[in-house]
Amino acid sequence: MSRRRSTLLVHLLSAVTATALATTVLAGPAEAAPAAASLAAPATTSLAAPATVRAGAPVATTGFRFVDVPGADVTLKANVIAPAAAGRYPAVILPSSWGLNDLEYLAQARALAGRGYVVVSYTPRGWWASGGEIDTAGPRDMADLSRVVDWTIAQTAADPARIGAAGISYGAGLSLLGSAFDRRIRAVAVMSGWTDLVHSLYGDSTRHRQSSGLLRLSADLLGNAGPELTERLGDFAAGRDLDEIVAWANVRSPATYLDAINANRPAVLIANAWNDSFFPPNQLADFYARLTTPKRLELRPGDHAIAEFTGVLGLENDVWTSVYRWFDQHLAGIDTGIGGEPPVLVKPHNAAREGYADWSALTSATRRYGLGQIRRLDRTGLLGGEPQAGWSKSLPTDLDTTANGGQVLVSNGIAAFTGRRPQIWLPTVDRGRAGVWASERPSTAQRIRGIPTLHLELGDTAARGTVMAYLYDLDALGNAQLITHAPVSWLGTEGGDRAVDVRLPATAYDLPAGHSLTLAVDTVDPLYYDENAPGGTVTVKGGSYLDVPLK
Repeated sequence: MSRRRSTLLVHLLSAVTATALATTVLAGPAEAAPAAASLAAPATTSLAAPATVRAGAPVATTGFRFVDVPGADVTLKANVIAPAAAGRYPAVILPSSWGLNDLEYLAQARALAGRGYVVVSYTPRGWWASGGEIDTAGPRDMADLSRVVDWTIAQTAADPARIGAAGISYGAGLSLLGSAFDRRIRAVAVMSGWTDLVHSLYGDSTRHRQSSGLLRLSADLLGNAGPELTERLGDFAAGRDLDEIVAWANVRSPATYLDAINANRPAVLIANAWNDSFFPPNQLADFYARLTTPKRLELRPGDHAIAEFTGVLGLENDVWTSVYRWFDQHLAGIDTGIGGEPPVLVKPHNAAREGYADWSALTSATRRYGLGQIRRLDRTGLLGGEPQAGWSKSLPTDLDTTANGGQVLVSNGIAAFTGRRPQIWLPTVDRGRAGVWASERPSTAQRIRGIPTLHLELGDTAARGTVMAYLYDLDALGNAQLITHAPVSWLGTEGGDRAVDVRLPATAYDLPAGHSLTLAVDTVDPLYYDENAPGGTVTVKGGSYLDVPLK
């Protein structure tokens, strides 16, 4: 990656931290803003300890104090802010994101303290001024989080029975993992976090190039990667020792410890984006379905950490409002009404938000679209009806097309603010390099809700290979907006015919009346490493189909 791109990333990270600092510290430790109007004057419930202070109403705060949290092998840099009045308060621990430090949450730490919480933000080991090497949410990081809990209970007015943890991205993963190892963590808010690190790095056996590259770049620039992480990321980029990387990632996956989390019963809020480039949502939906604790799942348009970004800057933010309500409900003993709401909240890309009793309720029917033979005149196949046999479409293995997943963070990040999905003009997709199938144009809108799945019958394959699938909303002028996409790879020992199945990332999208649901398949995308040999071909054959979940 060029020096200019590296510098831009450093500037971006610095800007986030500096802006958060300016919007909080320079404003001074004033009274916190009242809760949102819809949450005003919530009913309260009695607490177990009569001397305990109830959170929720605006209170004066102490201001920030920057501290060291000592340990046996490293010292962690942290800051703490709390209500000014004497008493015992619920506490929230905020581990910082990958590449950032404990200044990241100044705006939200101040807001939470103003609502009656002790808030301790800390920089995980290996980052910025904290000691040690980056452990990537490993066992040392788990010990560190428990040590921060120890320090918070010993050095602040925190009520040891009411400890929560929250964070964005890396901080989210640390918080959720911590709830498996430390029973004192009673509530968790996971924003743009992961539950399965293997799927995040290596979903459908395809290595994610751009997202892993940014993780490595920020570790090199802003942290102490150490030999373990350096070796793992080097092996990942080179495609070697992948079994060891999978084992390493499993140790760092909350899904590995789901039984322990269920046994500890923390209240878990998961908030993520439909098009998260780092942690796609299918892993979260799967984890949520198996979680038996008090739980809530919220999915919104955008990319990694975009939906909660304005909250980091101290602005009003929908995700952070949910976090307030979650902690008020499960730590502060305030009845916010959240327990009576549908626990699955989704904001479709182009429709009003919707609530569901569980994840499975998003989908009420599944429509199968068979991939038909490619027509000669427009070189587009029909997407619809039963799968057809007796046709084939050959794709070169080393040539890209204009069909792609966009740029990590940028394409879907912009879409979150503009409401416009990443778009191409479909006639520019080279039909010599891609297969394209378009459905008939329905007279009514089609409400796509859930996880589309694609089954491809392939022939003429090498032992190893990759194909990319893109699902589009195609209008009458040829403009195609990307709904969802995914790669899939196979890592066999012999070539020949094979079938591959891929679960495209979950989505909530209303296909307008008169628009065509369109599928493009090619073999190269800059977002991913592919397993294709140059000069080869992959043939898509009859019998392939797409299953689309509908509401």
